[in-house]
Amino acid sequence: MFKLKLPTDPHWATIAKSNLEEVLSDHAWCEQKAVSNAITLITLLPEHTAIISELVKIAQEEMDHFVQVHEIIKSKGWVLGRERKDNYVNQLSKFIKKGENRQFFIVDRMLFAAMIEARSCERFKVLHETIEDEFLAKFYKELMISEANHYTVFLNFAHQLGTGMDVKKRWEEWLSYEADVVKSYGNSEAIHG
Repeated sequence: MFKLKLPTDPHWATIAKSNLEEVLSDHAWCEQKAVSNAITLITLLPEHTAIISELVKIAQEEMDHFVQVHEIIKSKGWVLGRERKDNYVNQLSKFIKKGENRQFFIVDRMLFAAMIEARSCERFKVLHETIEDEFLAKFYKELMISEANHYTVFLNFAHQLGTGMDVKKRWEEWLSYEADVVKSYGNSEAIHG
């Protein structure tokens, strides 16, 4: 899926299913961070009206996902809990080339966002296929589709904004880097854990 070089270890599904309360709390905070990321991208692209319009839609959709996850948490009698660090995302962010020119930086930010959406989509697919709770299985299928759409949008923006750059080559570098990063994950009740 999405050319990810290393699929999620099936053992992660067993770990995730063993503590859905933690997975859902972590998931809610992932959605909040996705909102923040879309807003940050908006601030970087004030001259790109059409892209901003799409990023606003993504931010709204991610906020809607946060609300949906929070409603599920409440319906089960659980609480959201404190924000969690996302070490996977933090490690990915180290691969963004910040010292390059503005164009390269913005393209890298789009590829960073696409990478997170791709892995999230893959994790949601795993949950959809393995979780016994029918409502949650359906919910994760819907989110899998949404994340796939976001992945496509971010990747398309990278190509659109990367005129004169070898965006395809840089995406391959991202895929290789992410494969090395994800080797250390898959052992906790977190969406990227």
